[in-house]
This record gives sequence, structure tokens and C-alpha cells, in this order.
Amino acid sequence: MIITKLAYKSLLNRRASVLLTLFTIAISVMLLLSIEGVRIDAKSSFSNTISGTDLIVGARTGDIQLLLSSVFRIGHTNNGVSWKSYEYITSQRGVKWSIPISLGDSHKGQAVLGTTLDYFSHYRFAKKQNLTFNKGHPFAAINEVVLGSEVANKLGYKLNDSIVISHGMGNTSFHHHDDNPFKVVGILNPTGTPVDKTLHIPLAAIDLIHGGKASLEHEHEHEHEHDEHNNLVGHPKQITAFLMGFKSPLYTLQIRRNINQYKPEALLGIMPTVTLKELWEMLAIVEKILLLFSAVVVLVSLLGMLTTLLANLSQRRRELAILRSVGARPWHLFTLISIESLLTTLLGCLAGSVLYYLVIFSAGGYLQSHAGISVNITMLSYYELGLIGVIMAAGFIIGLIPATRAYFYSLSDGMSIKA
Repeated sequence: MIITKLAYKSLLNRRASVLLTLFTIAISVMLLLSIEGVRIDAKSSFSNTISGTDLIVGARTGDIQLLLSSVFRIGHTNNGVSWKSYEYITSQRGVKWSIPISLGDSHKGQAVLGTTLDYFSHYRFAKKQNLTFNKGHPFAAINEVVLGSEVANKLGYKLNDSIVISHGMGNTSFHHHDDNPFKVVGILNPTGTPVDKTLHIPLAAIDLIHGGKASLEHEHEHEHEHDEHNNLVGHPKQITAFLMGFKSPLYTLQIRRNINQYKPEALLGIMPTVTLKELWEMLAIVEKILLLFSAVVVLVSLLGMLTTLLANLSQRRRELAILRSVGARPWHLFTLISIESLLTTLLGCLAGSVLYYLVIFSAGGYLQSHAGISVNITMLSYYELGLIGVIMAAGFIIGLIPATRAYFYSLSDGMSIKA
């Protein structure tokens, strides 16, 4: 207890250099916990880019290719799903809801998605969060469009603006549907998913802008309000894919098997949660890089602490000699330096943990809206506590180096301290 108290007072006496070392360790611990926390939450959020959807059905390609094209708007499928097959499959027992989607058009490089009003009711992201509107409302007419948050911010659109859809998914389009402009009626809140980069129009509008029987403005004239939903859906020849939700997981497995064995056309049903995990495993190198970066940050901070301790040790040789003169043994000095390094590491870890929670609390909203990472503010896990334990053990081991030098200083120098 006496040596511990002496170590505490010694740290207070050298508060300037100690605070600098403590700050370095705190920053490294904060970065380590933040990187590790964001890595875990990023993996979880990546898996929840689409949430609450039991099956994604499209033309038979590959699981990952279908996922990338239908959810991430990356690439495209060569074939679609006939509307007849869509209606047949979604009429099966156990189907709770379905969302048809049609891709292939764009607006200034941003994907255009044709769908139904069920998209805004049943599509989920992150931990089964609903799509919400920052401004406006879902489309109610065939010539209306709902923008993702990034589309609105990047292109500077606001409600009631008029936009023109282009054919093709690239940044450069050679055919614009100028005769069928769309009016912006809604802007979604940020989700951090591909929804933010998407323009949503009625499914029936996709068919009409590609040579339908009537113009959008003509189709907008409805005689009966109860026909509006059908007018927004239409009867397209085919769609890109569709999402499905079921009343029970048993229906999911049964209908998925039936879809994969469907004879009228070659279809593929995938479970997005499973396919997302497979896709993340392909990106495992990202996790390894983050872990390596975390380890390097901690190593640099500990080496910085070692440098500071060794530099201070040279300045403390007279102090150590005085302690020897009043009865301190070499092992007393060894223990003193060791406890000082352990206390410094402990205080640095505590300060780093506090900084970590402050950073996560303040940046959580930004990460969700801009990176799609849903950050959870929880107690440190056993794994994270284990990491802190490793840092403290490493700090203690590094502190043994100057402690050993202090031990031999005391033996060789005694009271003879050279200026």
C-alpha cells in the first residue's frame, strides 16, 4: 500500500508528462474500441441492409448476383420474372405480403425503381425499421416520384420539382423519356442503404414510359378512386424481381423449394440474410485490415509510453538514489516503476472507454444516416473487456523494462549521481 501511494504521488509530481502519456493511451483505446465496435455494427448493419424480407425472387442467376442487382442496385439480370409467375407465386398459401420491383432506368446516374405502395408499407432496413418521409408522401398518381434522401440532397431537388427518367442504368443515357416527366411528391429520410440513392415511381409508369398505350398525364385521370391502386400497378409483362414475406418460416422454406423447381420459367429464390452473410465472408479482408489497424494503433501508443518512461527514468536517477538512501531496496524501486506504468495504463484505459462512449453517442446518428451503420450503445462486451485486459497486460510488461533499468541503476549508482 505504501509503494502504491508513493507511485500515485510520483505520478502527480510528474503530471505533465504523465497526462501526455495517459492521453496517448486513451486515444488509442478509444480508437481500438471504436474501430472494433464499428466493425461489429457494420457487419450487423450490412446484414440488415434489407430486413424482415424472407425471400427475394428473380430470374435464375446466382444468389449474390440476384442480391446485388435487386437490393444494392449493382449490376443487372439478363432476364426478368413474368407477371403471370409473380401473381401465381404470391397467391400461394402462407404469403403475407409481396413487393414487385422493376429496374433498368435511371436519372443522372441514380437508379429508378418501379414498385407499388406496398414498398413503403413492408420494406424494412436495419433492425426492421420502416421507411419514413422527411417531406411529402408516397406517390398517389402514375406521374409522381419519391426520392431517396441522397438523390434529393445531391441533385438539389425539392417537392413539386419535375424530373425526366432516362433509359439505362449508366451515368450516360442516350434516350430520355421527355414526354413523360415526373413530379416529386415525397423525399424519404436517410437510411444509409441503397434506398437513399433510388428514385421510386409506380410500377405501371415503367410500362408506360417504354411504349405504353397512354401518356402519364392521361392515365392520371381516374374515374373511380378505388381503381387508383390498380392504375399504379398496371399489368406489366415482366418485372426484375420481387420481395416476399411469409406468415411462418415453414412457408419460407416450402415456397423457396417450389420456386427453385418452378417449371414454367427458371426462377431463383434466395433468403437475403443468408446471402448477405455469404457476401460479407467474401469481404473478410476488410475485417482483417481493421483489426490490423487497431493493433498498430495500440502498439504505437504503448511504444510511446515506453519512450516516455525511459526518458523520465534518466531524469529520476537522483530521486531513486534518495529513496535508496532512506532504506528502499532495489525490488522496492522495481515495484514502484511497475506500479506507475500499470496505473498509467489503467487510467488511460478508463479515459479511453469514456471517450469511446462520447464518440459513439455523438456520431451514432451520422453513421446511421450516411454510412448505414446502426450503432448500438451498450456495455462493453467480454471481448472488448478482454482487449482492454490485453492492453493493460501489455502496458505492465512494457513497464518492466524501465523498472528493470531502475533496479540496476540503484545497484551501480547508489548515492553517486553524476551531473
